[in-house]
Amino acid sequence: MKQLLVLSALALAATSSMAAADEAMNKAGCMACHAKDKKVVGPAFKDIAAKYKGDKAAPAKLAEKVRKGGAGVWGPIPMPAHTPEKINDGDLKDAVDSILKS
Repeated sequence: MKQLLVLSALALAATSSMAAADEAMNKAGCMACHAKDKKVVGPAFKDIAAKYKGDKAAPAKLAEKVRKGGAGVWGPIPMPAHTPEKINDGDLKDAVDSILKS
């Protein structure tokens, strides 16, 4: 019984964290160019997760890419830099973690 309660609490915390990450990505404008399962202007989150699967450095790489912006990895359209005013460090970490779990 205790195991079931612990597992339920962990599942609820994960769901809450994912919802917070989704809210942060919406607020920061990520969803204007990305979607979870299809290419929009930028790649789908599931494609990003697949590309970086097993790469332990991926969270830091992706956070840096969001902060600095970039172009050429997924096509010719550049991704603008996203400053801490647009998405704070905690929300950025949650967003990257959520993307990598897509």
